[in-house]
Parts: sequence; C-alpha cells; structure tokens
Amino acid sequence: MKNSVSERSFYIESDDDEEKLIKQDDDDDAGNFSDSSDSSTENQQQNKPSSYTTAWPQSYRQSIDMLSSVQSPNLGFLGTPNLSRLSSSFLSSSLVRRHTPEVLPGLSKPFLPTVEDEKLPPKRRSSHTLLPPRKSSLRPNEASFRASQLMHEVPLRRCSFGQAVLNGMNVLCGVGILSTPYAVKEGGWAGLSILLLFAVLSFYTGLLLRYCLDSEPGLETYPDIGQAAFGTTGRIAISIILYVELYASCVEYIILESDNLSSLFPNAHLSLGGLELSSHRLFALISTLAVLPTVWLRDLSVLSYLSAGGVIASVLVVCSLFWVGTVDHVNLHSKGSTLNLGTLPVALGLYGFCYSGHAVFPNIYSSMEKPHQFPMVLLTSFGICTLMYAGVAVMGYSMFGESTESQFTLNMPTDLLASKIAVWTTVVNPFTKYALTITPVALSLEELIPSNQLKSYIYSILIRTALVVSTLLVGLSIPFFGLILALIGSLLTMLVTLILPCLCFLSIKKSKVTKLQGCICAFTIAVGAISSGFGTYSAVSKIIDSLSR
Repeated sequence: MKNSVSERSFYIESDDDEEKLIKQDDDDDAGNFSDSSDSSTENQQQNKPSSYTTAWPQSYRQSIDMLSSVQSPNLGFLGTPNLSRLSSSFLSSSLVRRHTPEVLPGLSKPFLPTVEDEKLPPKRRSSHTLLPPRKSSLRPNEASFRASQLMHEVPLRRCSFGQAVLNGMNVLCGVGILSTPYAVKEGGWAGLSILLLFAVLSFYTGLLLRYCLDSEPGLETYPDIGQAAFGTTGRIAISIILYVELYASCVEYIILESDNLSSLFPNAHLSLGGLELSSHRLFALISTLAVLPTVWLRDLSVLSYLSAGGVIASVLVVCSLFWVGTVDHVNLHSKGSTLNLGTLPVALGLYGFCYSGHAVFPNIYSSMEKPHQFPMVLLTSFGICTLMYAGVAVMGYSMFGESTESQFTLNMPTDLLASKIAVWTTVVNPFTKYALTITPVALSLEELIPSNQLKSYIYSILIRTALVVSTLLVGLSIPFFGLILALIGSLLTMLVTLILPCLCFLSIKKSKVTKLQGCICAFTIAVGAISSGFGTYSAVSKIIDSLSR
C-alpha cells in the first residue's frame, strides 16, 4: 500500500484524476482498516502519534514546508493541466516532492470559491485550507487511524543531502546578514566571538531537536516536540512563540523595504490634502499594497519556488559588498573599537537572530531521504552561513566604521553598479517571502474560527488583510530595523534556538540524559537566558529612547 499511495501522491496530472485518486485512497484505507481490525490493540499503540496531527495548529507542517521551500512548487493555479504536468516532472527533480493528500485540496483550488462550488450543497469544511474535511461516516477512532495512515505511511523523506543543505541555508541566510556589520559596531571586534559561540550552541540544539523527533513515532514539527515534552500547553506556547517570530519578521520586511527604497528615491513624497507622507512612510505603504494581493493567494507554490532563491540573493548581496570594498576601493580604513560594553547587549540580539532557523529544522529532517545525514546537513549549513556572516561583518565594518547603518546596503555608494545590484536584490527578495512568512500565522488563526465554506473564505481575506495592515502600522510606529531585529533575536530567537530545545530534550529524555548532556544543556540555557535578559532590556530601552526623540 505504501508504494501505491506514494505513486498516486507524486504523479498527479489533472484535477479529475486527483479526485479519483483521493477517492481510491479512501477505499484502500477503509479496506486496510477492516483487514487490521483483529489487531486493534496494536493499532491503537501505533495510532498514538495521531494526536500530534489533530491538535492546534494542524496547519503548521504544510505552511512551514512552503516557507522553507521543502515542498515542491505546483503551478496548478494557472489552470492548465499541461503546465501542471510540466511542473510535476521538472520541479520534482530540483526540489523536494512533498504532495500528500492533505495538501492537495488547499493547493489545487483558487482562493475564492467558484460558481460551481457555490452550487454544491453546504458541507462542513476544515477551518484552514491545507487540511482535508473530516469524514463523518467513520467513528472517531477509525478517522484517527486513517489520518495516521495518510500522514505517516506516505513516504515523506524525499530530500537529498544537497537539497537539505540549500534549504537549511535558505532558512539561516535571511535579513540578519545585512546587520552583522552593525552588530560589530555595537559590540566591537571582540563581539564577533559571540557569533561563533551562538553558531556552536545553535548547531548543538539543532541536534537536540533531532533526538527529540526520534524519541517516538509521529513527531515531525517543533510544536509536536513541545507537546511531547510539556503536553498541550507546551505545544500551544511554542506555537505562539514561533508565530510571533514570523509576524515580527514581516514587520522587518516592511521596514527593510521602506529604508532601502527611500535611499534610492530620497526625494519621493506624497501630499494628500493635509496629509504629508515622507519617503519612508510612502514606500512602506506602497510595499504593503504590493504584497497584499500575494497574501490573498490560495496557491503559494510559485512564491515558494521563488523564495528558494534566497540563498542566491544572499550570495549576490555579499559579493556586491566585497566588490565595492575590493574592486571599487570604497574603504574608510576604520580600525573600530575592540569592545563596546555599553551596547554589547544589542549585538547579542543581532547575532542571535542570525541563527533563527530552528522552527524549520524539524521539517527539513522529516523530509530527508537519508535522515542520518542530518548532522552533516546542519554542520554544512551552519559552517557556510557563519563564514558569510563573519565575512560580511568584517568587510562591512572595515569599510564604513562607526558610520555603519543597521543595513550595510544603506552605506553603499548609490552611484556604483554593485551597490545598485545589492540594494535592488534586497528590495525584491522580501516580496517573495512576505506571503510565505505571514501565511502560517493566518492559517493558525483561521483554524480557530468555526465557519461554513463560504464564510471561511471571507474570514480568510479579512484575517490576512488585517495581519498585513497591522505589520504596516507596527513598522511605521517603530521604524528601527536594527533595534527591532535585536529585540526579536533577544526575546524570541533565544527561546526558540537555545532555551526551548534544551528544555524539551531534558523533559523527553529525562533519566536517559547523560551528565555531559545535562551540563551542556544547562550551559546553553544559561547563555540563552542571560543573553535574552540583557538583550531584550537594552533593545527595548533604545527603542523607547528613539521614540522619545
């Protein structure tokens, strides 16, 4: 059965075939359930992981897969079966093929209901779009069994070593690389040792997440680990922290667009009656209006495919910086300071944000074809990204010294070609990531609203629009890219990256934890707690001071 489900999941050519295949899956699953009814006790033990797929948030796995580019893109929204087949054959060779029956209903239909859909009799639908409707004809234990089969029997581990490394780098190499020179300015040259310390500790906690996932069947995501460690409360708490981190990243995207576009067009402004919009506010508004339609999309697979170029974008920006410094000889020859104790806590948050990929690492591990290669995937991803972070930090601070801005692209001379490439790459990249970043948050909120099919689409539009508008308002109220980044890194990333993995590992393993592991976990928790406390206090204080000016 596993092979047949795999084949039907990975080779889909049309919408009609899709419906037949899903129906055939239902028939096969029902037959297998009847065949296995004699061993109900054993099945109940095997079905224990199903509780991880029914608790809130159920949409976490699929939405984070799209964000991390673990999932292969689908061009089905174009409405042409030939294009769908083309994307199925071509893209599956370049990225991971992760079509499961749960994902198909949400990815193959338009966001708004069609006329045919409205003519259909009303049915009870799931509150979010990535999960299938529940079958009322089955008893609860049977439905749980079939859900477990669909979620856990389909071969999900399809990611090669190289693809996993690219996915890991795509997660780690985000907007944080733009602020590493600013982090050196705030912490001094000696502060770079903190970057290395965080890299080592983050790599270790990434391995801890793997041990937690292997502790029992059915664990696939970070919230699953939280539930295994601390019950439903742990799952909900970790999920909220992860979603807040994603939401804050969207705020950063708006500020990033505003800062870089206003540097390109400093004289831009808009006057509407008595309302005056400066260049920063104007471009923040334009960026929000530009990303709003992408948030309404039901099929984000193309954006997922484009966001996979985040690694290329990061490398391009880094190369542009080095080109300006070495070829164009833009170098202030600044020695800089060795250590700045007063602003070192801000550097803690900035360096910590560089390694905020732990929310996605469990998904990458669950998707790997050879899971035993995961430690090498982490080592390679962390090694390459750390070299990039350190190289940009040294080059950027050497070039611009104490005048270094929160984003080094703001310091680069606007008349140079390499500078324009760096700035425009920085501007374009967030447009492909904003919708993917905010969608997990929107889906989690949509799960909480019980509604019929028609109302669910209306609520979806309202929720997503409200989230986008709120990120604009927050970005306009606190337009400090570096300080917001430091606050996220101190308050949220320290929890997700350093503290929570250790706590979950200690809770799940308990007596099996060795003394060495216990000591390392205690040290990591201490480093995370101290960095979080000092970094959060410093970032909040500086934000308040900046707002009061």
